[in-house]
Amino acid sequence: MGEEQAAAARLTGHLRELRKRLIISIIALVLGFAVSYFFSDRLYAFLISPLLPVMPQGSEFIAFTGLVEPFFVYIKVGFLGGAALASPVILYEIWSFVAPGLYAKEKRWFLATVFLSCTLFLSGLLFAFFVVFPFAFKFLMSYSGPQLKPFISMNSYFSLVTRLLIAFGIVYQLPLAMLVLARTGVVTARRFLSWWRYAVIAIVIASAVLTPTPDAFNQMLMAGPLLVLYCLGVLLAKIFGKKPEPAPAPEDKKDE
Repeated sequence: MGEEQAAAARLTGHLRELRKRLIISIIALVLGFAVSYFFSDRLYAFLISPLLPVMPQGSEFIAFTGLVEPFFVYIKVGFLGGAALASPVILYEIWSFVAPGLYAKEKRWFLATVFLSCTLFLSGLLFAFFVVFPFAFKFLMSYSGPQLKPFISMNSYFSLVTRLLIAFGIVYQLPLAMLVLARTGVVTARRFLSWWRYAVIAIVIASAVLTPTPDAFNQMLMAGPLLVLYCLGVLLAKIFGKKPEPAPAPEDKKDE
């Protein structure tokens, strides 16, 4: 009975700690949303900065096509900005909840994994916004003409940009996924290296699906970095992957 009470007490303590961490994270998210919503018009102006220079003369960027469209778009901008501002606090609360149950070695790996994941995700966002978007939008605007002028609404542009940014951020997690598979012993670096032909085909297909333009140049803007990231994943798997256990020494034959 005493052991059951102790287990129940530990569970109650964990639940209280989890509730505390969730409340702090929600408060940080709400405060971040409030700050971001106050600057939502400036944040949206920054989001459309890759598009405006490539829009042809005579075209217009329609502010909204419905009465409530600007309100909801700015709500979305404020939420995304608030999530970005609150992410350090949220990550810290997750770490504070998980860390007491980890060994020192596990803590180092957890911190390294979170740092690498955030770095790769941010790299994907920056590459998409500053490299891919200008070329992709310029190609898409090339379809305009005297009888075909672009009129782009706030919501359609915001939806396209956010989907592409999230897609780039996710696919840039490729080296981390390969590292986790190698670290857990599921796949070895040698096996990843032997799969390079299939990896090239998969990367080309993913680039064709995720890139908003059908031309080969813009698709290579995504496929090229992904190939580099695959090579980085092979290197990380080689360095930090699970080492194979040495084969047991053969037993000496007994004299007949």
